[in-house]
Amino acid sequence: MASFARLAGRAVAGAGVLALSPVLGLATLAGMAMVGAEPTTFAVTGLAVFASMFFLGLLLCVPRPRVAWGRWLRAAVVLGAEATVVWHVSVATLRPAPSHTPLAPVAGQREWQLPTGSELAYVRLAPKRVTRPDPVVFLHGGPGVADLAASSAFFGKLTANGYQVYVYDQLGAGRSARLRDPRGYGLTRDVADLEAIRQAIGAKRLNLIAQDYGAQLAAAYLAAHPDRVARAVLSSPAGLSPAGPLSSPDSPAGPSQGSPAETSPSTEPSQGAPDSAPQGREPDGKVEAAAVFGRGGTPDPRLLAVSTLLRVDPQAAHAFAGDRELDAYLDLVRQTAPHPCPAAETGSGGYVGLTGRAAPGSLRLSLTEVTAPVLIVKGQCDEQSWASAMDFRRALPSATLAYLGGGTYRSEAYLGLLRAFLSGRPVPAYKGQGPPPG
Repeated sequence: MASFARLAGRAVAGAGVLALSPVLGLATLAGMAMVGAEPTTFAVTGLAVFASMFFLGLLLCVPRPRVAWGRWLRAAVVLGAEATVVWHVSVATLRPAPSHTPLAPVAGQREWQLPTGSELAYVRLAPKRVTRPDPVVFLHGGPGVADLAASSAFFGKLTANGYQVYVYDQLGAGRSARLRDPRGYGLTRDVADLEAIRQAIGAKRLNLIAQDYGAQLAAAYLAAHPDRVARAVLSSPAGLSPAGPLSSPDSPAGPSQGSPAETSPSTEPSQGAPDSAPQGREPDGKVEAAAVFGRGGTPDPRLLAVSTLLRVDPQAAHAFAGDRELDAYLDLVRQTAPHPCPAAETGSGGYVGLTGRAAPGSLRLSLTEVTAPVLIVKGQCDEQSWASAMDFRRALPSATLAYLGGGTYRSEAYLGLLRAFLSGRPVPAYKGQGPPPG
């Protein structure tokens, strides 16, 4: 009995050490990155600690036989298992994932060089005669999910009503520039970029059409510049305060120019995100989890390392895995995720998508003072929770909530709703607190 208890104790201790080995490896990797080690150095050091602890765990799990041939067999089994696991983990950690080639420009694409330091790709669409003084600016979601071609083609239809229309990829997404330091991304930077865009196009006020995370950006811009918004449409709005892995998402940002290899983004996102996210946007939770645990639910060592580094030293994460690599991986994750609503193939702004956005605590109070007309739109096929729309409805007491029946956010029904609201015509208001039946 004593012998059995001793063996059971060793097995439990060994299992505990095996479970702790990746944690200690990641902790070592993070610690080495924090003291300024190069990517190869902190990766190899973390792998060495993982291998050592894994070997110790195997030794504890496999009891030492009394006979000589049994000890040799034990050594062969332990060394074989150690070599197999460490080899696969090392290859998966050190070998970069496939990356995409830079995106080709879309028809009519131009670039803004903004005073904020951001370089943003955009498309301007204009009617033969501008009859509406306040241009329309579309704010895509994600953060980091943009489709310059499809969005400009759809919202460009508003030029028939006399509007100038601007569609752009936010910093870190689509065809816009990337930052070397992911801490530069954030809601504050996006608001500053939007104000710089208003000044660049010479508009006194803007009509904002926002979707998903773009609704949070529009709300923050409304709070900061209430006199610069003529009307705002918040479609399928994400929650006002989703969290992200970076502790300071609104850190002051430096120049947006990345290295030549990294400045060009690597995927072509499309509007909307593929995963349903009950309490927030997928980059703040589901996409990060999918990236870390892979498409099949198996932890991906390289993405585990990136996720860990993002929390302690985002610059080290970027040096370890570049924009194109992370974009391509998250693009693949989104394409293979279940789609509760019809969606085009999507792409990602990798680091800007994983940094998340945290709305300042004063935003809700500031929104109560907003007087510009605001329309909140929810659809029958909508990948944000109903609670997110109610969050905006409470924060904006004068806003109107509209329900888009069976139409999508690329349908003629949605376009008709936009045309009516932007022109000041009444739209059917939804008065209920909960979603309609079905």
